[in-house]
Amino acid sequence: MAFPLHLDPDRLFPVDPATRDIARELYKSVADLPIISPHGHVDPQMVLDNQYFSDPAELFLTYDHYVFRLLNAAGVDLHDLGVGKAAPVDPRQAWRIFCRHWPLFDGTASGYWLTHEFVTLFGITEEPCEDNADALFDLINSRIHQDDFLPQRLLERFDIEVLATTDDPLDSLQAHHALAQVDGIHTRIIPTWRPDAYSNARKPQFVQAAAAMAASAGGEADDFAAFMRGLRASRERFIAAGAVSTDHGVSQPLAVELTDEEAGALYRRAVADGLQGADADAFEGAMLMRFAQMAVEDGLVMTVHPGVYRNHCSQAFADFGADTGHDIPVSTEYTRKMQPLLDKFGQEKDFHLVLFTIDETVYSRELAPLAGFYRSVYVGAPWWFIDEPDAIGRWRAAVTGTLGFSRTSGFIDDTRAYLSIPARHDMARRADAAFLARYVREGRLSEPAAMRAIHRLTDTQPRHVFKLG
Repeated sequence: MAFPLHLDPDRLFPVDPATRDIARELYKSVADLPIISPHGHVDPQMVLDNQYFSDPAELFLTYDHYVFRLLNAAGVDLHDLGVGKAAPVDPRQAWRIFCRHWPLFDGTASGYWLTHEFVTLFGITEEPCEDNADALFDLINSRIHQDDFLPQRLLERFDIEVLATTDDPLDSLQAHHALAQVDGIHTRIIPTWRPDAYSNARKPQFVQAAAAMAASAGGEADDFAAFMRGLRASRERFIAAGAVSTDHGVSQPLAVELTDEEAGALYRRAVADGLQGADADAFEGAMLMRFAQMAVEDGLVMTVHPGVYRNHCSQAFADFGADTGHDIPVSTEYTRKMQPLLDKFGQEKDFHLVLFTIDETVYSRELAPLAGFYRSVYVGAPWWFIDEPDAIGRWRAAVTGTLGFSRTSGFIDDTRAYLSIPARHDMARRADAAFLARYVREGRLSEPAAMRAIHRLTDTQPRHVFKLG
């Protein structure tokens, strides 16, 4: 039996009627503003190709680790969903598995976003279940093969003004250059420079990546100077293609001051034999310092995303590959480990450094005080495991007393799930409206100040932090 599926117009708003009324008005004032997505993982080639989505399973299951990690926890064999590098499967059968397990997503951010997508995009009025799985598959499959569901049409339909992708420094950026020539695309689609493979010497691909980077500047694999020239040249290419930021998924937020001779010696050891332990930490920390120096020089915004134990399950990594649901948060420390970088660059006027964490204990203890002093530092919005309504409220409560609303990043959707972008941004606007309404009712903000704040958080702040003009 299928239960009704609907969206409460007052979802995420406070229960108290008077506070809810204020939240409604705040939300209404920003509900229809364009979406600014300065950090995400949508494939630009997918947008350029502009092909119909294959089927509901590929669209909602195959690439969404929020969804299939819970299915795995419930005992579903991810081979049956075609996850990662698993063999292709019958999409209808995979969809049946998902529908049968729909109650797993009750109360989760994934369930919230999926409900928003099902209702607003497909007019679905029943929860997925075993009985209606085939009917829902056919309904969604029919809709996604209509022209208004082509990726380029959805940019306009979703009112996405800025869409940033995440790209390897040696990417040709051919898709971005081609997209810039497509008539009718009004979204600003920009690359983001992501150099993790070139700074984390623990990664199996480091040696090959480093050699390719050095070769791009005319050097041999062990030529550190050529390696650095290649990195700088690739940033220039990205800037020419419209990039405004770089993203650093470091193992920890560690900055290490090393001379070029010291860093070069570690680099040569890394390409010869690899690095582990303290030496690998030192090289990654030394590269983070150099990336900050580059950002001061070329103006790219620097975002740092640390604190994840990647590929926690060795069997899942062997079967399905990376980014398949088993990356797990770990504790993070910023104050001591980033002190050398902040001491050297934190007061630079035009340097923007956005610090993220998935360790909520860090917000009020470290990030808010750091951003409350250093003119370069902004606190990144909750991401990944904590980009959900309650965590957003906790984040606002943790940092606002120290920072106000001027030193945070604006919402970051950080998603590969293209159809979920409007749901995620709408959720953030509602969560912020609820938070600000409480401040008004508690006499901590006037209603005009709250209205100013929600416009800042939704629109002005991401434009400023990411230098979007």
